Amino acid sequence: MMFRNRSDAGAELARRLADFTGRDDVVVLALPRGGVPVGYEVAQALRVPLDVFVVRKLGTPGQPELAMGAIASGGRRVLNRDVVDSLGIPDWLIDQVAHNEQTELERREHQYRGDRSPLDVTGRTVILVDDGLATGSTMRAAAAALRARNARRIIVAVPVAAKSNCDQLRSEGLEVICPNTPEPFLAVGQWYRDFSQTSDDEVRELLDRATRNAYPES
Repeated sequence: MMFRNRSDAGAELARRLADFTGRDDVVVLALPRGGVPVGYEVAQALRVPLDVFVVRKLGTPGQPELAMGAIASGGRRVLNRDVVDSLGIPDWLIDQVAHNEQTELERREHQYRGDRSPLDVTGRTVILVDDGLATGSTMRAAAAALRARNARRIIVAVPVAAKSNCDQLRSEGLEVICPNTPEPFLAVGQWYRDFSQTSDDEVRELLDRATRNAYPES
């Protein structure tokens, strides 16, 4: 399955999530930046509120593209023990990287949301959306943070992912909706005709537009 763009992917996810339409106990949280156009389409189709949920990768010192874990809104941290242990990364260095990323996480939250308060997820069903799933570390961090905030039910919804990563998340007790699990997977962007970068301005504009639609928050 090849998607035209992120909006097309969001429309496909929305069809798979139709049973949640109009429910006042459901919210959509999108991982920026690329997850926001996907999440916007899902939230509009289901007529439920949309918010952003910021997750930051913890890059390995000297190899920033190699993730040793991730942190999410609320300071929740998930580590990739295989990477940490194989490279012998000490706790103090993990703490240092996490501190720096926490500062950037808070900056981005304010940049995207402004003075709006985050949606309350207590006792609610959260549909957690991104434009694809690579390693799964960011989703694990987000899910851990949402559990700590007492979300009743967490559904990971992504247009494309490796089947093994979806299975791993399910084994950890998460529900996963993913219409496209190609083998070999290779990369998220391979399954989009248009995978151009989502800008910060686009994220803010979509969140503002969703807020103006004034779906109830409770």
